[in-house]
Amino acid sequence: MKTSRIAASLALAFAAASASAAPTDVSYRTVKVDGVNVFYREAGPKDAPTVLLLHGFPTSSQMFRNLIPQLADRYHVIAPDYPGFGQSDAPAVDKFAYSFDNLANVVDKFTTAVGASKYALYVQDYGAPIGFRLAAAHPERVSAIVVQNGNAYVEGIDNDFWAPFKVYWADKTEANAAKLKPFFELGATKWQYTHGARDASRISPDAWTVDQAYMDRPGNKDIQLELFYSYGSNPARYPEWQAYFRKHQPPMLITWGKNDKIFPAAGATPYLRDLPKAELHLLDTGHFALEEDGEQIGKLMRTFLARNVK
Repeated sequence: MKTSRIAASLALAFAAASASAAPTDVSYRTVKVDGVNVFYREAGPKDAPTVLLLHGFPTSSQMFRNLIPQLADRYHVIAPDYPGFGQSDAPAVDKFAYSFDNLANVVDKFTTAVGASKYALYVQDYGAPIGFRLAAAHPERVSAIVVQNGNAYVEGIDNDFWAPFKVYWADKTEANAAKLKPFFELGATKWQYTHGARDASRISPDAWTVDQAYMDRPGNKDIQLELFYSYGSNPARYPEWQAYFRKHQPPMLITWGKNDKIFPAAGATPYLRDLPKAELHLLDTGHFALEEDGEQIGKLMRTFLARNVK
């Protein structure tokens, strides 16, 4: 009798632990936008508030693979791959306009296609100029913004890393392009994940290996070079985005890897000029902060979203 009671108690405990640890059901879907297949990850109740996760370079929605389960019990989470990234179509550069204006247009139409009429934004790296275009154009749709190493101020690109990019923006020549092409190789991809990390041994090599596999597909480096050039269109939009911040005062959480050489902490603090109520956390990590501090960012997001998104 005593043994059976112990066994029953252990079974109940195991069942409870298994239920709490059950993996989040993530769906992997594709929707067509202007003839381009856009891949996206989706999880959580569809009638819950939506969180739109916008990835950076050179990655895809796979950068959110660990964050999505932290949010999906309470939120409808969607994370698309832009054209030319991840599992989305990658039309040749003469078949598709690889510009930030057009990527924002595709993501805008994507949100309509999947029924996301209102959403909180998570923007990182390339996700920032895409997401801020959406927010400035449709402020009524954006319930809150989480910024993780995504730039909207000249201070964030006033450093040596951006010097060859600025030369290319001013003079689009093969010689200037050649100085940027090393960023498309494995060493640079790995560097983006490991530089500035407290402990690089805790960052999964799967991340940069997957990114590089996509990068090495035929024609993809031409696509990425076009986007390197188009990035030069973003600084001219900074005043517009800053005006949006000042006028609409969207709730903002800033979780920033302070050791990032691409977007250093100098680009994080200026947000507070326009959004004095923004919540800023400078984390002791690098560009892809989710890899090392994903659990902390997830907890900060849950608290922030619970307070601001209904």
